[in-house]
Amino acid sequence: MGRIVAVLNQKGGVGKTTVALGLASAAQVAGHRVLVVDLDPQGSSTWVLGVDPREVEESVADVMSRTPAARVIQPSDWGENVWVLPSSPTLLSRDHGGNPTRLRTALAEVADDYDVVLIDCPPSLGALTTAGLTAADHALIVVEPSELSLRGIAAVADLVDQVWDEHNPELELAGVVVNRVPPVSAEADRRYDELTRIVGKKAVWQPVIPQRVIVNQALGERTPIHGYGARAADVAEVFDKLWVKLRKLISG
Repeated sequence: MGRIVAVLNQKGGVGKTTVALGLASAAQVAGHRVLVVDLDPQGSSTWVLGVDPREVEESVADVMSRTPAARVIQPSDWGENVWVLPSSPTLLSRDHGGNPTRLRTALAEVADDYDVVLIDCPPSLGALTTAGLTAADHALIVVEPSELSLRGIAAVADLVDQVWDEHNPELELAGVVVNRVPPVSAEADRRYDELTRIVGKKAVWQPVIPQRVIVNQALGERTPIHGYGARAADVAEVFDKLWVKLRKLISG
């Protein structure tokens, strides 16, 4: 089965979607086929990939009600190697319970069609994130080097452990990606050091993702970060290296 990676944090605004789509962009450039599963009711990944979550006839919410995933998956506007299992506003009702194994069962039927399946989890630790972790082989936590971002990381790690214990003994914590790192900031440096003390230095992925305006521009213009050429060369190179790391992990 293709490897499935859940990208998560309980805090909104840390850049889970940025990381998931940056990895998808890097994978596409490398010639790999990607499915992005948008588990966030806000539908940001869905929208950036060129699908309006308010207009889809079926979404991942239907897949979690036993609709075959292959029927719901749509091509993205990014190119032939990036596909999306879209979100919709109806997904919000799924964050309050239900069978957490249904998404895993549905994705197992299509995962072999892709080099990687990236699950963009919602900014919560409710039923949807539990379902995403239950479906995943690896959990990738996204943080910013800030106090508020780091405060909830222990709860995220606890949920990973809980899902491993109750639903998915194959789940592994892949590591932590640090996003939006400013070029010079004593506060960011302190928080980065704090992060390494919390999770261990080896768990923090390198390189970190620098804070750049072009990243937000790419999301707003619904364009892969690699589509900006030299203007986004340093960020694109970071995602290329992170994709190589992830690729080695899921192929091992």
